[in-house]
Order: sequence, then C-alpha cells, then structure tokens
Amino acid sequence: MTSAEEFKAQGNAALQAGNITQAIECYTKAINTDGTNHVYYSNRSAAYLKQGNASNALSDAESCIALKPDFAKGYSRKGAALHGLKRYNDSIKAYEDGLNKFPGDKGLVSGLEQVKQEKSGGNLRGGGMPGMGMGGMPGMGGGANPMASLFGPDLIARIAMDPKLRVYLDDADFMSKLKLLQSDPNQISSMLGDKRIMEVFQMILGGAGMGMKGGPFGDDDMKTEEKSGGDSCCPPGATTCNASKPAAAPKPAPKVEVEEEESSDDEDYTPEELKKRVDQKKAVEAKLKGNDYYKNKKYDEALAAYDEAAALDPTNMTFTANKAAVYFSQKDYDACIDTCLKAFEIGKDNRAPFEERAKVLTRCGRAYHKKGDIATAITKLQDAQLESFNKDTQRLLKNWELDKRKADTLAYQNDDLAEEAKQRGNEHFRSKNWVDAVKEYEEAIKRAPKNAAIRNNLAAALCKIMDFNGAKREIDVALDLDPQYVKAWVQKGNVEVLMKENHKAMESYRKGLALDPNNAACKQGLQKVQSMMMNNTNMSEEERKERAEHALADPEIQSILQDPIIRQILQDLQENPQTAQQAMMDPTVRAKIEKLIASGILQTG
Repeated sequence: MTSAEEFKAQGNAALQAGNITQAIECYTKAINTDGTNHVYYSNRSAAYLKQGNASNALSDAESCIALKPDFAKGYSRKGAALHGLKRYNDSIKAYEDGLNKFPGDKGLVSGLEQVKQEKSGGNLRGGGMPGMGMGGMPGMGGGANPMASLFGPDLIARIAMDPKLRVYLDDADFMSKLKLLQSDPNQISSMLGDKRIMEVFQMILGGAGMGMKGGPFGDDDMKTEEKSGGDSCCPPGATTCNASKPAAAPKPAPKVEVEEEESSDDEDYTPEELKKRVDQKKAVEAKLKGNDYYKNKKYDEALAAYDEAAALDPTNMTFTANKAAVYFSQKDYDACIDTCLKAFEIGKDNRAPFEERAKVLTRCGRAYHKKGDIATAITKLQDAQLESFNKDTQRLLKNWELDKRKADTLAYQNDDLAEEAKQRGNEHFRSKNWVDAVKEYEEAIKRAPKNAAIRNNLAAALCKIMDFNGAKREIDVALDLDPQYVKAWVQKGNVEVLMKENHKAMESYRKGLALDPNNAACKQGLQKVQSMMMNNTNMSEEERKERAEHALADPEIQSILQDPIIRQILQDLQENPQTAQQAMMDPTVRAKIEKLIASGILQTG
C-alpha cells in the first residue's frame, strides 16, 4: 500500500511535469491516506489554482490553515485563490491575516500588492509578444495579444509561491524587467537572454505547450536547427538576426526541479510534529500487517495490529474502522457496533473524509440488521447517506425499508383485535354512523387482511357513503379470498346495480344462486334486475342514454357487440324475427342478448 508521502511525491512530480490532473489525484490520495497533514492540502490548493479551479483551491487553502494556523503559505494559498475568484476584499483580508502572523513575508507582501493593484483598476493591458503574431515566436497569428494574460497581476503571487523563483523578487533588476513585461509583453524579445525571465516564462507555461520541452523554444526546435546545418544564433521564428555573431551551441534545456517546499517540508515541523509524522508512518505499517492477518482470517492478530496502529495515531479513524470489520466477520455484532460508533466519532473530530465516515455508519447499520434491529439499521444507513450519498447504500436502504414495512404489517395482524374492530364497525353501521363504521372495518382489515367477511362489511359501508368504486374494489378482494362466499356475490350484485351495471349484477346474482340455489338475497336481486329490464320503457330518454353510454364503456359489452353472430342476430331482430328467435334458443347467445338488454343497449317493449 502506497504511503501518503509517496502519493505526495508522485503529485509533486506530476505538477512539475505539467500533469495537473494527475497531480491533483495523487494529492487527493495522500489526503485520503492521512487527512491531518496540512502540506497535502497546500499542494493540492496550488494544483487546483494552476488548473484554474479557484473554488477548490480556496477550500483546500482553508483546510490547510485549519490544520496548521502558523503556516505562512496557507494564507498565501488562500489569498491567491480568492484573488482568482475576483473576491478582492476577501483576498486582501487573507493576505493581511497572514501578515499579522508573519510580518514581512515576501509571498504575502507581493500577493497583497498584486490584489490591491488589480482592485484599484490597475489591471494590465494586453501587449504583444515577439514571434506570436507580434513578431518573435512562430505559430500564432496577429491581432490581439494572446499572451497578455500570462503576465497578469497575479504573476508576482505565483512567483512568490515558487520556492525556486521567489528569491528573484529581492532582485531590483529582475523586478524592473518583470514590471516592464507586465506593462508591455512585447518587451520579451529584449529579455530572451535573461535566464531568470525564461524560468518565469517556463513556469507560466507549465514547462509544456507552444513547442516547449524544458526551454522557452523547446529542444525539438534546437535539434532541427542542428540537423539542418544552420549556423544562426537566433531562435527559430525570430524576425531579426545578427549574422556577424558566431553561432552559439544550443544550451541544454534547464532541468525542471521539484519545488523544495512541496517535496520536503521537514523544516515546517516542530520536533513534536516530526515525531507525530514518524508515528503515523509506523501506524500505517501496523495497519498493513493487520490487513494481511485479516485476509488470512487471523482475527486476533489483526485486532492486535489495528490496536497498535490506533495507539500510534489515535486521530485516524481507519484503524478503528478496520477493527469493526474484524468484529463483523467474527459475528460479534455488539462489538462491531460499538467500534463503528467510536470510529465515526474519531473521524468527525479529525475531519476525516465524508466517504469514510459514511462507510463506517453503513457497516454499523449492517451489524444492527444482523441483530434483527431493522429500524436502527435503517436509521444508520440514512445517517450514512447524509454523510456521503452512495448508490449501493441507497439500494440496500430501500430494500430494508420494504422489508420493514412487510414486517410491520405482519406484526400488526391479530385476529382477536380484528374481530373487536369488526364488532365496533357493526355497531356503527346499525346506528347509521357510516363514516365511523368504515374506519373500524378498515382497522379490522389491517388486523386481518385475509378475512373476506370484513371486506364484505366494508363494501356495504362504503356504498352508504356513495363510494361505489371503493366498495367494488373491496368486494372483488373478498371474492378473490373466498370465491364460495355467497354473501359477497350478493353484495357485488348490489354494488353493480347502484353503479347502473345491471348486466353485471344479473351475472353476480346468478353466480350466487349457483352456489346456493335457495339464497333469498340472490333471488330478490335477480328479480329486481329483471324487473328493471322489463320496465325500462318508463325511463326518460336522458336516463336511457346515460345507461347506454355507461354500458358502452364496459369491455365485456364492447366484445359482445363486436361478435359477428350477435351482430347478425341484432339485424335479424329487425328484419327476420323468426330467425332471431331460433338463434335465441342457444344459451350462450341468449345470455349475451340478455346482457345487452340489461345494460340498456337493447330496448324492449
């Protein structure tokens, strides 16, 4: 496992090579490994600023200051990030806060000067640059100067944050040339021989781009010149050349060195802090031993190794979280829960990454789930999602919530309590207190969801409050539970009559009679429907139309009307009644015609 210092070193190398994204990734890994080291945040802040992400640069600068308030560069990072965000007043305050702690610090002084200059309206006009459409470097067209932004007001702050270049800020000649470049970038042509200016220029371009490979014009340009046999001392693309001067051998490209502060920060630590760093490295080594033991299921040895790591670095939640994983594997869920909660508190107190804190809460939730405490398990997963959202955790949470609802429903069921609620509903029904009757029947159903009789009673109560759709829903469930329940068929027919679906009511009553041929309620219901069919001539035209429209919406009626045999019979009833009467002898045909009559589609009399 790579240590935090190794990740930092990789980040420094990537930053020097101009691979800013890779540098950020490496610094992030260093922070995830050791979130207590202020330098990692400082370095990542610098990388974010070079990337142009001033918001993230500011966040890391603030983390750096929080971890080490007596670190001057932290305030420089913060001031530069705020400058990049154009928050001039805040940037000035950051630099001034730093200067209050570190009077005379060159980086803070120069950064403050730059932000004040830009705030006062002294941002510099874009000038030209030789060969870049303005007469010096090849490869860019004329027009507006594209290099003006490279020599902007934040340049001195960037130089001050570079350990190699900051010493030049004490050189009056260098500062004079730099200010001249800021006011007129076209002057670069007169400064190509100044190594310091070229190093600054290389820093601006990140050591890459525009043909650069270590020098301002790149090794490839020089090699091309050697191969061609040219003896010009001028760099390629220059518009003028003093041919009388002897050709100078191309100098090797200056080596890009890792910034001293970024690669070695021991001078920023007190002896106590250095000891702490050593202990942290030993802690990581102990953790790695614990990981090996854990993989080999040597749980006692793994716990001892993690305890050793935690003793060396009590601020790192990872070691305690790893102990919780061991307890979980040992099925010691109580110990796992206690250890997870302890790890979470350590992480919260020491600003551990939210993702790590979420993981330990998720493991805690899993331990509660294993114990059968699903309610607390769900709460822990919800807390984990608040720390850091994770799709896998969300899926697990939804599954557990569904399981809990099912478990709660089963736990609520009680036949005795259901019967008590049913009797209360019956009393309300007899008192014509329909609303309370519905409430009690619904409570009874929750207690005994498979009791068909209770649903039948609920359907009757719903009819009284004119909720016919609800009544039909409940009676259908009752019949699904018990198709032999005759009272339910009677109630279904009653509901269908109220819904003006006489053709369906007639069928429901007949099904009830098929089960109990002597059932008085079914007989009365069927007679009532047949009487309504015979007396439909007494209906108004509006009532007939309403019934017909309602029936036409029924898929069963639609199917009957689309039957070719029925269509022919309907035609024969008008043109050839004798043929139609013969066809009506068929029980299936007769039943369909009766449904059309009962529904109001066919008029009799």
